[in-house]
Amino acid sequence: MTTEHAAVVRGAAVAKGRVDALLAAVPVRDQETTRPEALARAERQRRRWATQVVVIDELAQRACVERGLKPPAEVSPDRVPAVAETDVADLGSIVAAALAHSPAARLLLAELEGEQEVTDAAVRDYYDRNRDRFLTAEALRRGVDPFGGVSSEDFVPYGQARAGVARELRRAAGRRAFFGWLDQAKAGVVYTAGHEHPGDPAHPDHEHRH
Repeated sequence: MTTEHAAVVRGAAVAKGRVDALLAAVPVRDQETTRPEALARAERQRRRWATQVVVIDELAQRACVERGLKPPAEVSPDRVPAVAETDVADLGSIVAAALAHSPAARLLLAELEGEQEVTDAAVRDYYDRNRDRFLTAEALRRGVDPFGGVSSEDFVPYGQARAGVARELRRAAGRRAFFGWLDQAKAGVVYTAGHEHPGDPAHPDHEHRH
């Protein structure tokens, strides 16, 4: 292993240059910080964060090859699209940024999502347990209580809601499958000093912020 490596994935080096390119494209977090020691700590953590994003892309590229999938070329770091706040909340900033950065990760997620089976029973159960999500626009305007004093006409019929519910459940299952794949795939990754996971307690700057 040389100092030019940020990490090693299955014996293959991941160049620091890939991490540097991503860092150059991503805005600095906590720009209001002015203390030199705080700035240095934030930059060390930013490098670890970027390393995780690049490693996920590398792992996803390999997974796509193993599955016979051909993802588009890796997007240029300076063209990384913005990460939606909802995705950060649902996925964590590392995985959300990796999906924004990596066509391979997006393709793998779509493949995993397509593999998920959602039964009619699961869709019906979700619809029945979350009736407040299926109020009609008119019922919402009237401010009706979905759990009391409401009639069946105040709800979107199950037949109309079914496809959307199934799509949402399949998407959630696909994300769980993606996280399961990622946990296993990252188990064999070896990081060089300064490129560990931001939450790794083995280094003094660690923080478990996603």
